[in-house]
Amino acid sequence: MQTREFETLTLETVDEHVLVVTLDRPEVRNALNTQMGFDLRDLWVELYRDPGVIRCVVLTGRGDKAFCAGGDLKERNGMTDEDWRRQHALFEQMVKAQMDCPVPILAAVNGAAFAGGLEIMLGCDFAYSAPGSRFALTEVTLGIMPGAAGTQTLPRAVGLRRAKEIVLTGRPFTADEALAWGAINRICADGALMDEALDTARTIAGNAPISIRQAKKSLNASMQMDQKNGYDFEIEAYNRTVGTEDRLEGIRSFNEKRKPVYKGR
Repeated sequence: MQTREFETLTLETVDEHVLVVTLDRPEVRNALNTQMGFDLRDLWVELYRDPGVIRCVVLTGRGDKAFCAGGDLKERNGMTDEDWRRQHALFEQMVKAQMDCPVPILAAVNGAAFAGGLEIMLGCDFAYSAPGSRFALTEVTLGIMPGAAGTQTLPRAVGLRRAKEIVLTGRPFTADEALAWGAINRICADGALMDEALDTARTIAGNAPISIRQAKKSLNASMQMDQKNGYDFEIEAYNRTVGTEDRLEGIRSFNEKRKPVYKGR
């Protein structure tokens, strides 16, 4: 992808193939405002259009207080119904673009992930967390409901009954609970979050990129269809990898007892 500057995001390319994206509004706990909606939407669209050398994304927040505190309620204070719907339509585009992103996205949750912040995390492929992070979908306490796919992504992560408890109460839960329930994959030791997230991102980026993207596409499809049709989809995705140079390189490197060098073609 073309490196560009965003008003509310900071981008850093690590080891050529790993992109670290930092939600960068620490003065408001990285709350999601309209500009961040534009920035995240445009970032995911660009990665869909032309990922370039990027093979994995690590998404985190600035500071040690919050990953993302949710929607910026100061910006929303006094919004007309029309303005609210217009802003939410942007957030809907942002969510759909994130879900369509072919590049794996790993969330490194460095603090509170509330409301839309938790939904952004749930839109990632999986998540690691700092020990003190807290999570919640608080929308019903504010007279609305989750609207950034939370009622779709949360049940798929934690199960329907647990998701109902989380959404209908609006109560926060801890990193330990998030891990036990399946909302996150790992709790990292204090100070180790980004090191562990980057280690995993580098592992993903070291694998064949076409294989990774096809596997992600097939895994996502598994949640949308029955097993027979899902397997048919998997076969189509698999066949896309057969005619690649990377398949030849993978088998060759195995037999030559060396690390493969994948080129994404």
